[in-house]
Amino acid sequence: LKELGIILPKSSAPAGSYAKAVIIDGFAHLSGQGPRDGDGKPLTGQVPNDISVADAILAARNVGLYSLSALREEIGSLDRVEQVVRTFGMVNASPGFSEHPKVIDGFSNLMIEVFGEAGRGARSAVGMSSLPFNIPVEVEITIKIQSS
Repeated sequence: LKELGIILPKSSAPAGSYAKAVIIDGFAHLSGQGPRDGDGKPLTGQVPNDISVADAILAARNVGLYSLSALREEIGSLDRVEQVVRTFGMVNASPGFSEHPKVIDGFSNLMIEVFGEAGRGARSAVGMSSLPFNIPVEVEITIKIQSS
């Protein structure tokens, strides 16, 4: 992260009755994260009606930063990441929008930037008619971690 000039934001608290992450049998399963502004408030808008595709891609990258922050909080060090296994990306999409994979690339490209080829996992990118708090994108991730 230091080499890439990436500073992780402070991990946000869960928005409901769930854990940020559950670790079972060497896999960290992270709950869905959404994008936030510099004050920690959720970014909002439906793609592309309220937020452009370019801004949605940046929002997905922002989600990646919050996901990495939550992961580091749970496992202590991102050096323990062995492989990104699965990413499930959801886009708050206007009817007819079809560029979901392009938006979620903002998240996936960050994982590859940080972890190299170990950051490239299986992935789904889908559109939703709405997301919590009207956020433009939400991503869940499963990561294989090395034992401590």
